[in-house]
Amino acid sequence: MTTETDIKIIKAQTSKLKNVNIENVPFGKYFTDHMLEADYENGEWKNVVIKPYQSLTFDPSMASLHYGQAIFEGIKAYKDPNGNPFIFRPIDNFKRFNVSAERMQMPTVPEEIFMDGMHKLIALDKDWIPAMQDHSLYIRPFMFSTDHLIGVRPSDTYKFMIILSPTGPYYNVPMKIYVEEKYTRAAPGGVGFSKNAGNYGGSMYATALARKHGYDQVLWTDAFEHKTLQEVGTMNVFFIIGNTAVTPSLEDGTILAGVTRDSAITILKEMGLNIEERKITVDELMEAHKSGNLKEVFGTGTAATISLIKELKYKDYTMQFNIDEWKVSKELKNRIDNIRYGKVADDYGWMYKV
Repeated sequence: MTTETDIKIIKAQTSKLKNVNIENVPFGKYFTDHMLEADYENGEWKNVVIKPYQSLTFDPSMASLHYGQAIFEGIKAYKDPNGNPFIFRPIDNFKRFNVSAERMQMPTVPEEIFMDGMHKLIALDKDWIPAMQDHSLYIRPFMFSTDHLIGVRPSDTYKFMIILSPTGPYYNVPMKIYVEEKYTRAAPGGVGFSKNAGNYGGSMYATALARKHGYDQVLWTDAFEHKTLQEVGTMNVFFIIGNTAVTPSLEDGTILAGVTRDSAITILKEMGLNIEERKITVDELMEAHKSGNLKEVFGTGTAATISLIKELKYKDYTMQFNIDEWKVSKELKNRIDNIRYGKVADDYGWMYKV
């Protein structure tokens, strides 16, 4: 079994940081000087190393290219006012990563590789964390099958990696959303609750069609009647109806158990809102809008944190909102940001010091 001391570190001779303005970077375009890499062979993890960021060489028959055994996570690191780096709730992402691994018939990754490896990697590249509001270091752990064999079965070998990317705001303007009524993201018994690559690949066509009609993303609905609401794009979704925050339930296994979703629920309760995790249909949403009770709609996710939705379109009915009047989602984002950037005490134990 690999232990913390088994993680070899090979430092880059020069840093790329001098060539990147990390205070003005698009999401996911630039990557730091180092990456973590580990191999799973013969039933154990080995060759755990942090080394200079570089390309990989692989065989054309590599199993993940053909059968989709690939999972990932999204985590963020921030700097407090004193410049100290912290990671937001990484242990929750670690646990969810291994839930995805089990669903996709992949080996789980030990905590000493995932967590200690992440800690060492960020400590090495901490200068890449932007010290600005709405900026952070995006952390991407991922794993994929590496057998060189054509055949539909779980692979015997895998590669686990972590790469880092400085980033600014993901969605910097409120979104227009089309309620999807034909294409499906997930169904009960499927893999909607896991963070596997196929979920995202399968979502792109419907999203592209929505964008052709002037919308930024789709609000996914159930696979049977296309009435019950699921996720918005790649985010969990919340509806403020009166003094209640309603978010789709996780019980059918079609929705990712978002870490930001869970954080939002905790803080919304603290703000005095009622919380309902339950099934909600587009018909109920339209009725709430018609009666004036639908106050706010927003998405939550690692990349965007809180993303405001200014318009929802379902068939011929359009729901538009005056986001300048919104209070709940803006206060929610402010409270989460204050914790992440070390401006207030972390009473929840969410911040992991590097």
